[in-house]
Amino acid sequence: MENQTPDFGYLDKTVELLRKVEREQQENIEKAAGLMADAIGQDRLINVYGGGGHTTLVMGEMFFRAGGLANINPLMETGLSVFNQALKYLELERCVNYGRSIVKYFRLQIDDVLLIFHNIGINAATIDAAMEAKEQGAKLIAVSSSRWQQQMPADHFIRHPSGKNLFDLADVCIDDYNEVGDCVVDVPGFDTPIAPNSNIIDFYIAHRLEIETVRQCVAREIEPPIWRSANAPGGDEFNARFVEKYSPRVKML
Repeated sequence: MENQTPDFGYLDKTVELLRKVEREQQENIEKAAGLMADAIGQDRLINVYGGGGHTTLVMGEMFFRAGGLANINPLMETGLSVFNQALKYLELERCVNYGRSIVKYFRLQIDDVLLIFHNIGINAATIDAAMEAKEQGAKLIAVSSSRWQQQMPADHFIRHPSGKNLFDLADVCIDDYNEVGDCVVDVPGFDTPIAPNSNIIDFYIAHRLEIETVRQCVAREIEPPIWRSANAPGGDEFNARFVEKYSPRVKML
């Protein structure tokens, strides 16, 4: 048997963080899922936004996904995503009013739900989006890291000019406990940390929100709209009613 290279604690640290989220954020996950279940009961969309870079990938994980909610409306802006040139999206996520313009375009209504993912939670594209959503009367669920928000210097250049943190604006806050710098592994003899795990944690939180939302819907005798795999037998036929219902309302379908 070949010798296996140790992961320098990556698995243990990631699992430990997942368990911390499960242990300490359960109440917040339940509250957030309650808002999402309300949206389903009221035939509203559940809007999802990523504040820049790799946090935008969570929208893709929640949208048009086998086993996922069919009423997810991703506020997708390619300019902020990893599918833009890296240095360009880095500039755009720091650009004041860019996030506000994205949320304006999607025209949220009073009491709509907006789920924002951004583990740093202080940059302009995140804070402006949250401010615009609140001004439109939306209910805001934030998934972010208290560590970044608390430990970053008040005068750090990436902060929004208001100095606000994402958790200052949200109705429900879910802490993903991401460490400043994101990376959690130190390889002996190498002085730069490696192995980020923020997306693993945020993807888990996204699916936990879905699980809890479906549980609450069933408890209320509301049928949650759930996609089946389009690649499995009968998937397209099962999903057809959701495509018909949501394609006029979800811009990315």
